[in-house]
Amino acid sequence: MYINKSNKETDPQKILDFIRAHSFGTLVTAQQGIPQASHLPFSLESMGENTWELTAHMAKANFQWKHLQADTEVLVIFQSPAAYISPRWYDHMNVPTLNYMAVHVYGKPKIIEEEQELYQMLKKQIESYEGKHTDEYNITSLSPSFYKQEVKALVGIKIAITRMEANFKLSQNRDEKNYRNIIQELEKLPDASAQAIAAHMKELYASQGYRK
Repeated sequence: MYINKSNKETDPQKILDFIRAHSFGTLVTAQQGIPQASHLPFSLESMGENTWELTAHMAKANFQWKHLQADTEVLVIFQSPAAYISPRWYDHMNVPTLNYMAVHVYGKPKIIEEEQELYQMLKKQIESYEGKHTDEYNITSLSPSFYKQEVKALVGIKIAITRMEANFKLSQNRDEKNYRNIIQELEKLPDASAQAIAAHMKELYASQGYRK
């Protein structure tokens, strides 16, 4: 993807943290020149020093999994909500834009066919989403017969990450006065997306200072 140099994030830990926080991603492939996409919950797993993989599952009825090839990279997109930035918030003439954060992950896919491996993948993902409620609901809450029936309709996927690109577009090209004013204006808005972008802008300022 195109990334303006002022918006490029290169810190691996920040990128990995972003993926965990926005784990509902879009798997993109192409078959005979036709793009295909599936929206899936992903888990991020460490495979050793500086080596990571994504895991997910999809319905067997979704034909996209049949086109995954171990020697062909796939793309997974993770993104935050976007917030409109009005030219009214600057002290100079400008044009409208949107602030957002997006990560593109590329990797080599593998279908998970081994029963125990698929079970462990689903178990981890459920526990991740249930969090403190894991004792109330986890994969063992399902009867063996019900689990067996449900898992027949699923396909597990592993994606060994080969590279990542991160575009954190948070008004880094603005001077401090306008940067602060954008945050203030976003915080006045009632929608959650604007509030989230304002919080990310504050965090960026606190961790890196003002870049320009």
